[in-house]
Amino acid sequence: MAKKPKPPAIVAELGRPETKAETAARKATDSRNYRQRKTVNNLIFSLIVTLGVVLVIFLAVPRGVGGFEEQALDVSKIAAESSPGAGRPLVAPEVPEGWKAKQAVLRESDGIVYWQINYTTADEAFASVVQAFSPDGSSIDEAWVSKRLEQQSPTGTEQLGGTTWIVYDHQDRKPDKANLRFGLQGLVGDNTLLVYGTDTPGTLRVLATQVVDSLESATGTSNSNTLKEAS
Repeated sequence: MAKKPKPPAIVAELGRPETKAETAARKATDSRNYRQRKTVNNLIFSLIVTLGVVLVIFLAVPRGVGGFEEQALDVSKIAAESSPGAGRPLVAPEVPEGWKAKQAVLRESDGIVYWQINYTTADEAFASVVQAFSPDGSSIDEAWVSKRLEQQSPTGTEQLGGTTWIVYDHQDRKPDKANLRFGLQGLVGDNTLLVYGTDTPGTLRVLATQVVDSLESATGTSNSNTLKEAS
């Protein structure tokens, strides 16, 4: 006895069997929804894999102990290593305990070679030392100096460490918006020396005398009045 064909299933929402067109539309919708879900799942999976790779790279990168706040460069060592490239001794002033050298670098700009040391002082202020010179021994352009001193105008002169310094006293400037509140510009031989920062004028004056003392010691000369005149 032949089996009777199974009647089409009644769709609850319709209360009757689907037509062929409705069946085709439903299958097309189901297929489209499936593809969309698969695409979203693939995107989520790819994102998880990418984040995992980034995490592995982050963990694999070696890191030093302590951050920038604790960094303190060995200025004397870097100065000795850089002096042959400069063709002359480079200053490495003695600084008080608690000072941290954050940068010590030999550079060239507009035909001027300069050695710059940047410090964070014991008072968490900024101090910088620049030793600049021309390879041919000519004088440094004042426009170059002005650029380093943030275009500030000189306010006078004074004697420190046997050297006449041009003074830049601009303590009305805010330390969080300027690197120079007090500065000094001096000349020792053909070395133009700049000492400036946001610490107190007294602190920066002592730093200037130490810079001169360092340069004179490196070149074989001496000045016993350096520290006395700074005080």
